[in-house]
Amino acid sequence: MNYPLFIARKIYNDGDKTRKVSKPAIRIATIGVAIGLAVMIVSVSVVLGFKHTIRDKVVGFGSHITVADFLTLQSSEQYPIQVSDSLVKALRHTQGVKHVQRYAYTQGILKTDNDFLGVLLKGVGPEFDSTFIHENMVEGSLPHFSDSESQQKIVISKTIADKLTLKVGQRIFAYFINKQGVRTRRFTIVGIYATNMKQFDSQICLTDLYTTNRLNGWEPDQYSGAELSVDDFSQLDLVSMRVLNKVKNTVDRYGETYSSENVIEQNPQIFSWLDLMDMNVWIILALMTAVAGVTMISGLLIIILERTQMIGILKALGSRNRQIRHIFLWFATFIIGRGLLLGNLIGLGCVGLQAWTGLIKLDPQTYYVSTVPVEINAPLVITLNLVTMLVCVLVLIGPSYLISHIHPAKSMHYE
Repeated sequence: MNYPLFIARKIYNDGDKTRKVSKPAIRIATIGVAIGLAVMIVSVSVVLGFKHTIRDKVVGFGSHITVADFLTLQSSEQYPIQVSDSLVKALRHTQGVKHVQRYAYTQGILKTDNDFLGVLLKGVGPEFDSTFIHENMVEGSLPHFSDSESQQKIVISKTIADKLTLKVGQRIFAYFINKQGVRTRRFTIVGIYATNMKQFDSQICLTDLYTTNRLNGWEPDQYSGAELSVDDFSQLDLVSMRVLNKVKNTVDRYGETYSSENVIEQNPQIFSWLDLMDMNVWIILALMTAVAGVTMISGLLIIILERTQMIGILKALGSRNRQIRHIFLWFATFIIGRGLLLGNLIGLGCVGLQAWTGLIKLDPQTYYVSTVPVEINAPLVITLNLVTMLVCVLVLIGPSYLISHIHPAKSMHYE
């Protein structure tokens, strides 16, 4: 039988109400560990929720990787490239690539009887992955996007709809100015979306690929480029390099040079902002672990001092200092375990409440989301529990050596 563990369990289950000093110390230590772990769980869940939600919104408007003309990626001008079936097939068979879709941009002006607004019209084809837009539709529906005929249908954002006072079912004139002169189209609004990403919502409208190609005056196989989705975002850099090596310095039959860029390279400000959150989380984790450790140290010292007579008796009966230290370390482990259990209940409860109710609101113009996004990552929660337990036990090893300075004879007179 493990002698220190047996004694520690008996002490912990003793429930001796005469110990008026150590009981509050134990409660404070337990609460300190619980609060520290709860704050860590909430912090990690919020940061993961923010990063993945914002990342998915940015990717939803484009893709993980974009293959386009070299000059297009270096400027705001649109230079077409040939996106043939053979190129699409080659990109689709690149290791790590999940989906490939063509797209084309053209700039235009939406005009009503009272107002007008410049927009960026994005043409997409039948292979368009509409999952993201479907999830953010607030009114109407998405049409079937074609690459062979014009349907004269358009999907706009709620921001644009509010500015121009537009509704689903209305028809609106759009004007496009390029080398071919001024072209006019009359679109029917079939859907309105809202993602709270101001830089996208304020300008992007969706229509069919055929319309944008005709407005740009491009050949049937010319597009702004191809958008690629990857299987695993953590492998984005590796897949980006594979795609770049496949298309780099390749020239199409119109003399345009292919190149590629991933979503992080296209939106460095947003991803730099998200990376800063990681530093905040590390600071919070360090502070909360320190709080838990300090409360446990103070609690252990109080417990040791209050049980000085017991320590003296154990020494008189032949127990070694090491065995007695282990008794109190086991005792502290029970306290930490109780604190961790309580911390998990509080932390996961808060995260679950926010996930189900969206109780805490945010300004979408500043944070891109209307409620605080949260995401529970089971491996991270388990890691936080294990690390907190390990750190708290390790910091208690030093204070436990106080036991070696307690002499059996003197401890008999200690009260």
